[in-house]
Amino acid sequence: MAEFSGTPSGQGRRVAVVASRFNEAITTRLADGAMDALVRHGVAAADIDLVWVPGAWELPLVARRLLATERYDAVVAVGAVIRGDTPHFDYVAGEASRGLSAASADYEVPVGFGVLTCDTMAQAEARAGGAHGNKGWDAALAALEMAELLDRLDAAHED
Repeated sequence: MAEFSGTPSGQGRRVAVVASRFNEAITTRLADGAMDALVRHGVAAADIDLVWVPGAWELPLVARRLLATERYDAVVAVGAVIRGDTPHFDYVAGEASRGLSAASADYEVPVGFGVLTCDTMAQAEARAGGAHGNKGWDAALAALEMAELLDRLDAAHED
């Protein structure tokens, strides 16, 4: 029985971080966490591109555009959608998630999902470097791990 897993290794990888400006106090911390994780796991700072978009709704379009260049080994998407008094939250959060998932599947390149979907600003703060860690960091590690895993699967199936 063959068993495969990846490790979050960034050596020689090029990664884009796509960050939403909406709720910028939160998303800046998520983007910083993602970039810190990438560098600490071997991605050269010069091989990281940071792209800002207006809000979470725009993340999938820009992720797709970046993936279409075939320049990146992974993309990390960060944003913060915080529930309000209207169903707007449900549409934005759901479509951002769906669009990023589709981009990853269509291009067969990992997209780390660091988009917070919280009921309150306090919950978002706790997940952007607070008591619950930094979900931008976590999304970057997941993207690197998946890039490594895909490489291992490709190598195993070339034999």
